[in-house]
Amino acid sequence: MIRITDEIGIDESELSESFVRSSGPGGQNVNKVSSAVQLRFDVRHSPSLPNDVAIRLMRLAGKRLTKDGVIVVVAQRHREQERNRAEARERLFDLIRQAAVRPVPRRATKPSRAERRKRLEAKRHRSGIKSLRRVRPGAD
Repeated sequence: MIRITDEIGIDESELSESFVRSSGPGGQNVNKVSSAVQLRFDVRHSPSLPNDVAIRLMRLAGKRLTKDGVIVVVAQRHREQERNRAEARERLFDLIRQAAVRPVPRRATKPSRAERRKRLEAKRHRSGIKSLRRVRPGAD
């Protein structure tokens, strides 16, 4: 069990990793060793995530989310497979931590009378400046 937050933990079996050849640094090593990591996590069928967190996670995932509801995180920045693996996991866990934070609903507020007066005064001032720029016919 991998702890993400105090309430959320993911079982190791829910993550699947595949290793592919990287296009990143490594010289000739790139052609021989599969150091890039593709980490897959099925959000839609995960029993570890509460429903509201899963919905926010799918929205946050963007282009990393497949049509089947699987998040694919690719890491190929490092030469070593282990470092890429750790980076991919950390990026997925950060995404889940972001989704775990419940957004605070916005409360509609009215601008104060002074704020409205100040805004209208600024509009009148700008209007006056622009009216002075106007070219009037026969003003020559």
